[in-house]
Amino acid sequence: MSAAFEVAERIAADSVLVAEWPLCQVRLMDDRRFPWLLLLPRRAGLEEWTELDEAELAVLAVEIKRAGEALGAVATFDKLNVGALGNIVRQMHVHVIGRSVDDAAWPGPVWGQGTRESYPDVERADLVRRLQNHLGAAR
Repeated sequence: MSAAFEVAERIAADSVLVAEWPLCQVRLMDDRRFPWLLLLPRRAGLEEWTELDEAELAVLAVEIKRAGEALGAVATFDKLNVGALGNIVRQMHVHVIGRSVDDAAWPGPVWGQGTRESYPDVERADLVRRLQNHLGAAR
């Protein structure tokens, strides 16, 4: 991975680090309305998933699956959504979001729905710890 990898300012402001995986940095989106992880492939300047080589795409698929399993281990939801839009933040990142039929945006997308509700510090730290325990801790 490139030493020049940096997390986009908006992503850094809206999320917290959970783990470093072989390809991606895993971050918890700081919005308690939805169980929500972000996966950021650690490649400088990466904007499109099509810029990843086939081996990296295979790793990304496995890491998306692991992220979904981690969310399912720490939260209850009805449907797992996976998306990579990048219209506002161009840095390549994948959203892995647990959705419930009674959540604030159901059945529409979570983007642009209502106001983000940050976790209280203790609740956020506990959720990160539980995610890390499920994942074998940050590496």
